[in-house]
Amino acid sequence: MCMEIRVKCRCGAAEAAFNLRDNIMPPEVVSELYCPECSKEANYDSSTMLRDRDWVIEYDMELARFMAVSKLGVDPERVTPEFLFDEGYATWKETYPGELAEIEAEKEKIVALLKEDPKRYFEELRAWAQRRVERLKALGWRKARRM
Repeated sequence: MCMEIRVKCRCGAAEAAFNLRDNIMPPEVVSELYCPECSKEANYDSSTMLRDRDWVIEYDMELARFMAVSKLGVDPERVTPEFLFDEGYATWKETYPGELAEIEAEKEKIVALLKEDPKRYFEELRAWAQRRVERLKALGWRKARRM
């Protein structure tokens, strides 16, 4: 079971939803979030931060290591920002922040086909999903590259 948290960025202009896999990490493990605007001012430290396109997530690595060792029995050297994000222990709820809102508009056009031509609807939906993943990979979204 995952816990969902919402975190406002440092400048307060944006918010992102995170999933915390299996409730291993507490919400405080995401110590700071920088949106594309405020990330320009962030002093990036790869030992505590992860960059996903123009967003930067800062983790409390001391807390993360403690929780990973005590709950998972993981070697503390393995616990990095990449481990937390890529293994789902503290990662975007979506492929990227704001994805669900963006796909609604894209899907509306395809959903209209359902009543007219169900077979074409499924074909279009499948093709749209494949194109979308390829586009997100090309844009460099970290979770898309793992799909």
